[in-house]
Amino acid sequence: MQPVLEMYVPDGFGLWPLAAVEPFAFLPLSGELSSAEVGAAVARIAGCNDIDPGGDRPPRPADALSSFLHGLLTFDELFAAGGLRVTDHSTGITFLPGCCNGLEDWRDWREVTEGAGRTAFGHDPDPVAERIGSTVRLTVDSEQRDSPVIELPVTDLRHLLDAVERDLADFLTLAADWAFLHLPDRCAPVTAALARVLDLPTPVAPARP
Repeated sequence: MQPVLEMYVPDGFGLWPLAAVEPFAFLPLSGELSSAEVGAAVARIAGCNDIDPGGDRPPRPADALSSFLHGLLTFDELFAAGGLRVTDHSTGITFLPGCCNGLEDWRDWREVTEGAGRTAFGHDPDPVAERIGSTVRLTVDSEQRDSPVIELPVTDLRHLLDAVERDLADFLTLAADWAFLHLPDRCAPVTAALARVLDLPTPVAPARP
């Protein structure tokens, strides 16, 4: 099980260095990413929230960097396209988040492990996780009668979710270090926003020399 971000960065992006990632491919988040991969992930998360202001939100700033980060830093509720990817290496079956699923909701998986819950994770495909006694069934596409499924014990899923939380925390630590280097004037608010979208505590900012 991996936390993954569905990637898309517009051509010509030049606000900071980033790795080339195939559009709409999934980038696993962990503490193993390169600086350029972290930059690509931050750009994608900011891009998911790069929406024109409305209501009582302040207007966009004029400069390109502040304008691009405006949604990330001012929205109360943030979105990051993606979710959790589960691969059964014994069968080759992969359970992927569907369209419009967000990584910010990754803790919804706990509803499956802690009750007799049934939770959907987007559409096209329509992945569903449901608890059946002491087993969790992951249906790759609930709209298909013959959809592939992955079944695993509830206890195993709990351990996998613990590992996901560690991966996200490690990524967030990397992102905080990255922001310190590449966005020094905005390091604290950017790190806090990333922590909110990942539903994790904000890490301690690196100390300035």
